[in-house]
Amino acid sequence: MLIISKDKNSLNESQVTDENIYQQRRKVIKGLGFAGASSLLAATGVPLNAIAKNSQQKFKTTPLTFSQSNAAKVSDKLTPEHKVISHNNFYEFGSKKEQPAENSQAFKVDPWQLKVSGHVDKPFTLDYQQLFSLFTLEERIYRLRCVEAWSMVIPWLGFRLADLIKKAQPNSKAKYVKFKTLHDPKQMPGQANRYMGGGINYPYVEGLRLDEAMNDLTLLSVGLYGKTLPPQNGAPIRLVTPWKYGFKSIKSIVEIELVSSQPKTTWNKLAANEYGFYANVNPEVDHPRWSQASERRITSGGLFARNRIETQMFNGYGDEVAHLYKGMNLEKNF
Repeated sequence: MLIISKDKNSLNESQVTDENIYQQRRKVIKGLGFAGASSLLAATGVPLNAIAKNSQQKFKTTPLTFSQSNAAKVSDKLTPEHKVISHNNFYEFGSKKEQPAENSQAFKVDPWQLKVSGHVDKPFTLDYQQLFSLFTLEERIYRLRCVEAWSMVIPWLGFRLADLIKKAQPNSKAKYVKFKTLHDPKQMPGQANRYMGGGINYPYVEGLRLDEAMNDLTLLSVGLYGKTLPPQNGAPIRLVTPWKYGFKSIKSIVEIELVSSQPKTTWNKLAANEYGFYANVNPEVDHPRWSQASERRITSGGLFARNRIETQMFNGYGDEVAHLYKGMNLEKNF
C-alpha cells in the first residue's frame, strides 16, 4: 500500500544547484592523470557507441503503493521531478551531471539480489520483488545536501534500514554497516572507463556506524515521486541519510555487510582530506576548496538560477541525530 510522509522537518514543493563548485571537485579527478575516454573505452572492449545506444532507450519506472510517514516532516518546496532525475552524481554512468541519465537507460534491475551478511545470526538475500514487498513502503520527504554545495528536496519511497538489519539479527561483533554498489562494467560505462568514472576503484563502497544505520531517519529507498527509482537515482535500491552529504547515500546496492571495524569507503580513500567518513552536513566546516556555509537549492528556475540559502547543521535534522555525535569533535570527525 502507498504511504506519504510529513514531520517537523518535512519539505514541501517550493525550493532545487553551483556548477563552479562541481568543476572544482572534478580537479581531483583531472589531477589523477587518466587517458582520454575513447582510448580507455577501446582498451576495455566497450564499444565507443555503447553510451549513445543507451541514451536511445528509455528506462521504465512503475507506480508504487505506499503509506505516509510522520518522520522528519519538512515544509520546504519539492524540487521538480525532472530536475531530480536529470541532475545526478552517479559516476558509474559518468562524472558529468547529465551523463547518468543519458547513459543508464538500458540498465537492468530485474533480476536483482541484495545480500545481507557479516556479523549477523540470520544472513539472507532479497530478490527484486522482495525489495518492494518485504516491508511496508512509506514516503518521506527529505532534504538532500550535496557536498558540492547544492541541494534538493525529494519525496523518497522506501523502508527503514533498521528494519532490514533487525531481520538479520546482528550479533555483538557488529559495529559498522558496509554497503557495496553493483559492479558491472558492461552496464556501467564509468566502471569500464576510469576517466569517465572519476578515477574510482569500483565497486563503490560506503559505510555507517551501526547506531547511525539504526536511526529512524536512515532509509533504504526504492522509489521517488510515487514510482520506482530510475537508474540514475540508484535503482533498484539505494541508501538515503538526509543529515549527511549526498555521496554517503550509496546507489544500486547489492551487498549490506555488518562488520566489526570502520569500512574503508570510496571517496574517503580517494581524497581523505576532503571527504570524511562521517560526512555530516556542517556549515562550520568548509570543504578544502569551498565554503559549506550556504547552498544553492535547485528549484524550477534555470540550472543557474540563484536560490542561495544558509546551510543548517546536520541539514536541519539535528533534533533526530545530534545525540549520535555527543562529545565528538565534529571538525576532526568530519
